[in-house]
Amino acid sequence: MSNTPLPRPLILGSTSPYRRELLLRLRLPFEVVRPNVDETPHKGELPMALAQRLAMEKALAVARQHPQAVVIGSDQVADLDGEPLGKPGNHERAVAQLQRMRGHTVVFQTAVAVVCIEIGFAEQALAQVKVQFRQLSDEAIETYLRAEEPYDCAGSAKSEGLGIALLERIDNQDPSALVGLPLIHTCRLLRAAGVPLLN
Repeated sequence: MSNTPLPRPLILGSTSPYRRELLLRLRLPFEVVRPNVDETPHKGELPMALAQRLAMEKALAVARQHPQAVVIGSDQVADLDGEPLGKPGNHERAVAQLQRMRGHTVVFQTAVAVVCIEIGFAEQALAQVKVQFRQLSDEAIETYLRAEEPYDCAGSAKSEGLGIALLERIDNQDPSALVGLPLIHTCRLLRAAGVPLLN
C-alpha cells in the first residue's frame, strides 16, 4: 500500500472480496462502502446494459454520501446468448447455471464506473470476456460446486480457483476483468479523475 496521500479519498463501492483483492494490487489507500443498490434486472434488459447500469448506480449511490471522494462501482453479468445470469445464491441455481453453460461460449460483461460528485466526474467502461465452457458432466459440476461454493459469483464460475478447470479457453484484453474488476479500465478512469498512479 502506498504511503503517499491521495488528493481525494478513494472508495470502492462494493463489498465483494474479489474486487477488494484486485484493487489492492494498485497499492492505493481506499475504504470500502456497501452501495445498497437493487440488482434486479429491468424487463428485457440485456446483460451488457445491466452490468453498465448497476456499475454506475453503485458508484453514484456511494458518491452521493461521499461527494468529495472518488468512488469506484463495478458489476459483472454472465451473458448466455443475450440472457443475463447473475449470482446463483444457492447450490440448486448454481447447478442449473452450469448445466446450461456447459459446451457454450459465455460472455462475462464486467462494467466499472468512477464517480466524483465534487468535480463533476462520472465515466464508465466495459470489459467483455468470452469464456468457452467444457462439456461438463453432472458429476464434475457437483464436485466443483462442493469444493468452491461459488454462489456469490456471476454464472457460478470462480475462474481464479478450481473454476478454471471448467473452461476450454478464455478470450479477453484484461485478465482481471473475469475476476470482477477490469483493472486496466479502472486505472484509466482513476487517472482521468485525478487519482495519481505511478507518479
